[in-house]
Amino acid sequence: MRIGQASDWVWGLPLIVLMMLIHVFGLVLISQRAARPPRTTQRLYPIAVPVMIMGSTVLLVAVLHGIEAAIWAFAYRILDALPDGRSAMLYSLNAITSYGHTNLELQGHWQLLGALEALNGCLAFGLTTAFLFAVIQKVVLTDK
Repeated sequence: MRIGQASDWVWGLPLIVLMMLIHVFGLVLISQRAARPPRTTQRLYPIAVPVMIMGSTVLLVAVLHGIEAAIWAFAYRILDALPDGRSAMLYSLNAITSYGHTNLELQGHWQLLGALEALNGCLAFGLTTAFLFAVIQKVVLTDK
C-alpha cells in the first residue's frame, strides 16, 4: 500500500467512527426529546399528533445528516482535497448519499476517502431507517 492510499484510511476510519458516534448520539437525543407524544394531546388528536411527531423527527434527522456531511466537507477542506467550502459540501452530500452526480472529484490521492464517506452514509442511513421505523411503531402503537 502506498503512502497516499494509507492516508485515506488514516483519515477515513476515524471519521466514520466519529460520525457513527455523533449519529447515535443524535438519534438518542431526538428520541428523548422529539419522538415522545404527549398523552393528553394524543387522545385529542389521534391522527395529527403522530404526523407532527414523524414530521419533526424526519426534519431533525435530516439536519443530523447535514451536520455529518458538513464535518466530512470540513475534513476535505483541511486536507485541501477540494478547492472551496461550497464544492466540499456538495461533494460530501453527493458521497454520503451515494448520489455522486456532479463533476467534482477529490484530488487523486484522496479519492478513496470519498468511497469511505459513501460507506459511512450507508451505515448512517441504515441506522436512520431502523430508527424511523421504531419511532413509527412507538408513535402509532402508543395508548393502544
